[in-house]
Amino acid sequence: MGHAGAAAAAVRYLGSAPAPGPVEALPRPELRCVREDERAPLDQTEFRRVLGSFATGVTVITAPAAEASASPAGFACQSFSSLSLDPPLVCFMVGRTSTTWPRIARAGVFCVNVLGADQGELCRAFAVSGADKFAGVPYDTAPVSGSPRLTGAAAWIDCTIHAVHTGGDHLIVVGRVDALGAAERGDPLVFHRGRFARLGGDSA
Repeated sequence: MGHAGAAAAAVRYLGSAPAPGPVEALPRPELRCVREDERAPLDQTEFRRVLGSFATGVTVITAPAAEASASPAGFACQSFSSLSLDPPLVCFMVGRTSTTWPRIARAGVFCVNVLGADQGELCRAFAVSGADKFAGVPYDTAPVSGSPRLTGAAAWIDCTIHAVHTGGDHLIVVGRVDALGAAERGDPLVFHRGRFARLGGDSA
């Protein structure tokens, strides 16, 4: 039949098929930790080493204070990705034991700050647990959520929490994009093999 014939047959089939009914939502996943008998026989050090071969961008996820007397929340995050164009969705992963995540969840909104190539030290500051991460850090507020929008970031994505799913020892947080923007010039910060790097190949 050939590629063209197969494509034409597929179009005829799809045209004659009845319209699909409404999509039923899947049941919510059980919130639990991974059992010992579910763990693959992988060495965690080797897992980290191999997965470190995948270069990622570096972001800081921020959220406004949920209470008037509290401070904003934020943490460094590599596991960020675009997810959907229609509707516009993004996602990030956060550890189930994170102390910052409950504060973001209470706020119900967040801003993804895509760090620039010269913001490695800023990333390290937001990776520290328990410290006042915003001390001395210049920022303004994202237009919809009011989340901190860090000065000098290569891009920002202002979001409302859309859904949260379980993923082993992490949570998968899906955000619906309400507003976004990017700097006209400047490279992003890259993380590869346990080190910060630039698009030109220099490590930091």
